[in-house]
Amino acid sequence: MARKLRKFVPGVPMHVIQRGNNRCPIFFGDDDRHRYLDFLIDTSDEHDCPVHCYVLMGNHVHLLMTPMREHSLAKTMKLLNKRYVWHFNKLHERTGGLWEGRYIAKHVDTERYLRVCYQYIELNPVRAGFCKRARDHAWSSHRYHAYGEYDRVVTPHQKYLALNSGV
Repeated sequence: MARKLRKFVPGVPMHVIQRGNNRCPIFFGDDDRHRYLDFLIDTSDEHDCPVHCYVLMGNHVHLLMTPMREHSLAKTMKLLNKRYVWHFNKLHERTGGLWEGRYIAKHVDTERYLRVCYQYIELNPVRAGFCKRARDHAWSSHRYHAYGEYDRVVTPHQKYLALNSGV
């Protein structure tokens, strides 16, 4: 029997974490990462769940997203995970599950937590020892937020934009 979709409060940002099963790699190369981001863009657009911040690590991902409808996040993650696993299994000639259970989703309910969440997500590769500086990790939204570089995945969050304007 399928599980019921989880409900989330529309307009409240969510910190989403999805881990590989047994903490195994979920990306074997840049093609996998590009496809994951393609699927992320398509599914978040389709279900009205914009992505504000992200990082792709070796065996997990962190996303900051805002569901605009009650089931936006659940539908986005269900379709994203389904499409990516199908791609991953076909490309790497494997079968079975890729994910370690359901994704984790935490409400980001204060402006302070929003700032902390952006930093936590984008500094994850530095803390993990992947790189010395966040800007050296190609698979995150850090360059968009720190240097204004274009990132096709990112939809700016209004509260984040207001941080610089003094509003």
